[in-house]
Amino acid sequence: MSLLAYHKKGRLEAGCDEAGRGCLAGPVVAAAVVLPENPNIPGLNDSKKLTEKARNSLRPIVEQEAIAYAVSFVWPEKIDEINILNASFLAMSEAVEQLGVKPEHLLIDGNRFKSHLNIPFDCMIKGDGRFLSIAAASILAKTYRDEYMDKIHEEHPYYGWNSNKGYPTKAHRDGIRDHGVSQYHRKSFTLLPEQLSLF
Repeated sequence: MSLLAYHKKGRLEAGCDEAGRGCLAGPVVAAAVVLPENPNIPGLNDSKKLTEKARNSLRPIVEQEAIAYAVSFVWPEKIDEINILNASFLAMSEAVEQLGVKPEHLLIDGNRFKSHLNIPFDCMIKGDGRFLSIAAASILAKTYRDEYMDKIHEEHPYYGWNSNKGYPTKAHRDGIRDHGVSQYHRKSFTLLPEQLSLF
């Protein structure tokens, strides 16, 4: 199935998606992208369906083709304060606010959204596999977050963030067990089954 260029024709729509919701460490990152009605982005798809190489090669094309795009990071301290669901909503709202144009409508990946923005929206389940703008946002959110996790991996190589990107793999949890938690970990998450032994 080919992805749709818009939900309603003739309206300035921004696709929004986030990356890193299920991670134990690092920020949740969201992107908002406004595309023209006929963007020239061959191979654009849901970032989860693409290889890392394909995502990285598509990122500059998305940025070049977009009418506007923005990326927002919400850090672990804020995630711990307001919870990951609200942090995801905040990241998407901040990305929309940073756009160089004000969209008339938002297409949100997923089934829930709330924000202080006075912009109408539709939640699209599996929207990153249905709409080009959400797929573009998924690629930016994923690649910007992966780039950041690769960077902080150099500070803490024993967690394996260059390969797991902060998700709860066995190697990541073994690193927590052996080295404790870092300033990048989300303290409100269950970092190990034996949580109390960490603090």
